[in-house]
Amino acid sequence: MAYTVAVLPRALTKPLRKAAGQYPVVTVTGPRQSGKTTLVQSAFPRYAYVSLEDPDLRSLALEDPRGFLAQFDGPAILDEVQNVPQLLSYIQTLVDKRSRAGQFILTGSQNLLLLQSVSQSLAGRTAILHLLPLSLSEIHRRAPLSLDVIGRRLPKQDRLLDLDWPEVVWRGFYPSLQSNKVQPQSWLANYYRTYVERDVRSIVNVGDLETFSRFVRICAGRCGQLLNTVSLGNDCGITHTTVRRWLSVLEASFIIQLLRPYHQSFNKRLIKAPKLYFTDTGLLCYLLGIRSSRDLRSHSSRGAVFESFVVAELMKAHWHQGIEPSLWFWRDSGGHELDLILDHHGSNVAIEIKSGETVASDYYDGLKYWQAMAVGISPTALIYGGNRMLRSHGTMTLPWSAL
Repeated sequence: MAYTVAVLPRALTKPLRKAAGQYPVVTVTGPRQSGKTTLVQSAFPRYAYVSLEDPDLRSLALEDPRGFLAQFDGPAILDEVQNVPQLLSYIQTLVDKRSRAGQFILTGSQNLLLLQSVSQSLAGRTAILHLLPLSLSEIHRRAPLSLDVIGRRLPKQDRLLDLDWPEVVWRGFYPSLQSNKVQPQSWLANYYRTYVERDVRSIVNVGDLETFSRFVRICAGRCGQLLNTVSLGNDCGITHTTVRRWLSVLEASFIIQLLRPYHQSFNKRLIKAPKLYFTDTGLLCYLLGIRSSRDLRSHSSRGAVFESFVVAELMKAHWHQGIEPSLWFWRDSGGHELDLILDHHGSNVAIEIKSGETVASDYYDGLKYWQAMAVGISPTALIYGGNRMLRSHGTMTLPWSAL
């Protein structure tokens, strides 16, 4: 996976530099190969850099943490710091003594382990930012679509791309995959194998990796569906307790993301079953056995893959601006549902997602129902697989490439 690709500007650069001007430590988490190292080194070219993946440096940090940190007279980047979580307590002492912003930039790929250590040692001293794989806007070197636009007005026509969504979505969004020299399926196979054999073992004790691998693939088959842990456990031959633990591993590693239901009562949002999506659609297609963009066009999971793409893009639009996502799905007891509710500045934007390339009148049915029962004006948007922007039925209809 060691291909050299053009360095694309990342939207998180500005929030990262801003945080470094306010906090003594900034922690950047995200999946492996999402570009964390490239981001922090390009944002802070004068910072000293150390990778704790290096066995010699890792041993030094473990055996003599004070001596290890003493080598940095100025600010430093410590890459993959979850490999030496004990170091964080010593960093706490050091940054308190120096009392200035931007002393350390930390990165880590294992969100669960890293954030547990950070919360114990660096609470109140670090900003935490998340870098996901490239967004569509980052790949095409343009500003991200403003969340203020969605459902309220149509974006500019120049945002549209003369591309077919299956090719873009099938390839995926990891930086290394943006080179034409890279074969996506081969790269993703190696990526997944590395994840299972390396990260899973270090996060949680999974005795049977074959069962875990089958579990991940079954999760891919249920992308876009309500999560039923009992049914999922039965299909994999594991308990629902193990299902919950393994889902936490996948979420902590940024392989999946869980979208919770929208309710007026916030407590109900937390106890009701979420929907399951994958962070990267290229990896999702690999796990589903979709071997080409042509296969994706006719695959039974086409709609779920497209829906996962839209959810991931809106997640990136939040995280890459340093904003915690406020995205939900909605379903009532009568069977009416909407794919997304975007809670932005206290206003709910209802969003429907359709993979079809031609707008059909029934695409708007759920949005019409939402508008009819809403109190006051409720912005609505339809995001679909075609290439025309229009206003219809009081809804802003956006092509996929406008994201």
